[in-house]
Amino acid sequence: MTTQPPAPGAESRIPTIDLSAWLSGDRAARAAIAQTVDRALRSAGFLLVRGHGVDPELRARIRDVARGFFHLPAPAKDAYAVKVGGRGWLGPGAEANGYAEGTETPPDLKESLSFAADEPTGNPAVDAEWFLPNAWPGEAPELKDLVETYLTQMRSLSDRLLELLGVALGEDEDFFTRHTGHPTWGFNINWYPGTERVGPPLAGQFRIGPHTDFGTVTVLDRQRGKGGLQVFTDDGGWEDAPFDPDAFTVNIGDLMARWSGERWSSGRHRVLPPPSDAPAEELMSLVYFYECDPGTSVRGLDSHTYLRGQLDAITSS
Repeated sequence: MTTQPPAPGAESRIPTIDLSAWLSGDRAARAAIAQTVDRALRSAGFLLVRGHGVDPELRARIRDVARGFFHLPAPAKDAYAVKVGGRGWLGPGAEANGYAEGTETPPDLKESLSFAADEPTGNPAVDAEWFLPNAWPGEAPELKDLVETYLTQMRSLSDRLLELLGVALGEDEDFFTRHTGHPTWGFNINWYPGTERVGPPLAGQFRIGPHTDFGTVTVLDRQRGKGGLQVFTDDGGWEDAPFDPDAFTVNIGDLMARWSGERWSSGRHRVLPPPSDAPAEELMSLVYFYECDPGTSVRGLDSHTYLRGQLDAITSS
C-alpha cells in the first residue's frame, strides 16, 4: 500500500512540545506552549511530547519481555484469551477498529496484551465492570513489575497533560483533573507481526483500522516503521505521523473533543499493514488510554456508557 507523503506544513500540524518547559513554571513559556497545544488540537488532535521523564530503558524492557510472550505457540496464549475490554490476550482477529466509525473492515492485523484499571472503588457494580484484577501471564514473570512501574508513570504524565489541556482550553489547571481522582484507564501492548504470521493483508485491512480513540488522552510509545502510524487531517488527508524516538505521541479522544465543546478534534488515525517491500517488519507499541472517573458527565454524556458502547463496537465477531 502506498502512503501519501507529508504535505508542506504537516510538521506544524503535529508539533513537538517540551513538557519540562511547561512544568518549569515560566509564565511566558507556559503561555506559548498552551497556544501551540490549542492550535494542534484544533487541527490533527495530535502532539509529540518530549521532556516527559519516562525512562526509555523501561519501555525497551517491556517490549523485550512482551515479545517473548507473543512468540509463544498459540495454545500457550489461548489460556489468557479475552474479548475487547477484557484483561489478557487479544489474539488475531479480536478487533476491527474501523467498526467504531461504522465501517465494516477485515479484522486488525495485530495481537495485544491488554490491561486496565484494577484498584476497586468500593462500589460493587462499578468495580465489577471497570476495576477487575489484571491477568499476568505466568510465561512472562517479569512483565507485572515492569508494566506496573510504567503505568504509575503514565497516570502521572496523563494528569500533567490534562493540566496543560485545561489551561490551553482557557480554563483552570484542574478543569479536567478534578475528574481523575479514581479514573479508568486501559493499557495495550500491541504487537504487529509481519506477513509470515498474518498473511498478505486483505483489501481494506490494516494493523489498526481508521478510528478515533474514545477517552481523554492517549499516550503512545511507538517504533519507526514503514507499516506505521498515519494521521488524518482535513487539510492534508492521510499522512505518516512524525516520529521522534525521545518523544511520546499524544492524541486526544472523543471524550476530550466533546469536553472542549468540539473546539478540538479527536485524532483520527490508523496503522498501516505490513509493507510489501518489508513484509517481515515487526513493530510493537505501548498504548496508554486515559479516561476519567466513572459517573463523570461530559457535557451531558455519561462518560462510561459511551466508552462501553465503543469498546463493544470494535469487537470483531
